[in-house]
Amino acid sequence: GNPKGVMLSHGGILNNCEGSTKLLKKIITNKPKFLTWLPLSHSYEHTVQFVQIAVGAKIFYAESIDKLIKNMNDCNPDIMTAVPRFYQNLYQKISSTFQKATGVKKLLVNSTTRIGRKYFLKQKLSIYEKFINYICNKLVRKKIKSQFGGNLKAFISGGGALDYEVGVFLNSIGLPTLQGYGLTETSPVVSCNPIDDIRIETVGPPFKGNEVMIAEDGEILVKGENVMLGYWNNPIETDKVIQNGWLFTGDIGTIENGYLKITDRKKDILITPGGDNISPVKIESELTKIEFIEQALVYGDNKPFLVALIVLNNNFKDTDYKIIQEEIEKINKELTKIEKIKKFIIINNQFSIENGFMTPTLKLKRFKIIQEYKKELEDLYK
Repeated sequence: GNPKGVMLSHGGILNNCEGSTKLLKKIITNKPKFLTWLPLSHSYEHTVQFVQIAVGAKIFYAESIDKLIKNMNDCNPDIMTAVPRFYQNLYQKISSTFQKATGVKKLLVNSTTRIGRKYFLKQKLSIYEKFINYICNKLVRKKIKSQFGGNLKAFISGGGALDYEVGVFLNSIGLPTLQGYGLTETSPVVSCNPIDDIRIETVGPPFKGNEVMIAEDGEILVKGENVMLGYWNNPIETDKVIQNGWLFTGDIGTIENGYLKITDRKKDILITPGGDNISPVKIESELTKIEFIEQALVYGDNKPFLVALIVLNNNFKDTDYKIIQEEIEKINKELTKIEKIKKFIIINNQFSIENGFMTPTLKLKRFKIIQEYKKELEDLYK
């Protein structure tokens, strides 16, 4: 629909600053350095700016998305806030480099990810594994960290769901990654993982002053000073989402040991003719882990099976269709029967902010993409 103006109060933004400052105190010392690249008018980055002022930070502005890694090397940031798409790309690049390693290097990178994963997931390490992990810290993780300036204390992910495997991988190779959650209507942060107890499958405990409740149908409800005053000149839409002070977020989730976990997005759910609910975002996330797949959109609401639009990475434009099919089949083996991708088409145009197919936080504008490629998608069912 049409964009809605969200009215945020000074108190709501200050609530976010207070929660963020408390979170950052455990991560950074005086005068931390931030590298920022999201649009400054986006609520996520807008509030981050106030947080940066609150902690007396030095702020560096990236030249472009393409130069992010180079810019990190230039300014040695302590903290970087970004959206899941950035971390997904990072995962692809580092995984690709690891796969090319041979001999002793291969042994080292495999040990780094395997033992690092165990350590991060709080699984018991043997004395031998502890020793190898120490070696990996010195020879692999230190080198990886230096490629991002050498001072990085944490990546913070928000603006969408961070894939579990991506989060575990980055943490296991020495790049602490904290997942948070929020929406423009909550100024925007609701919760975030703390550095000393990262549970990557969750979005952390709610900030102080935020009340979070799960409705009977699983929807996440938020109450607190951080909740918007309403939509600008739009009382009808405001009354739809705020009832008795509770904001209906449109996200589905649970609370586990005080940590909030997002399991789905209400309006993105695909419903099969049999009444089963499917999360397209989860499957798309699996597809974009394939080295040569840059972007993917899963389609199939009220259809007999699921299909996908695939955008190839620029470096792999000539990849054979059969190879892509083989990789998708590997993913299908890990999915339930109703989640499997039966057919797909490759399109040449990437989804971007410029062509209107992505939001400023690099989420797909699903409805618009489907409108554009409706015929091609429907033809897959013939």
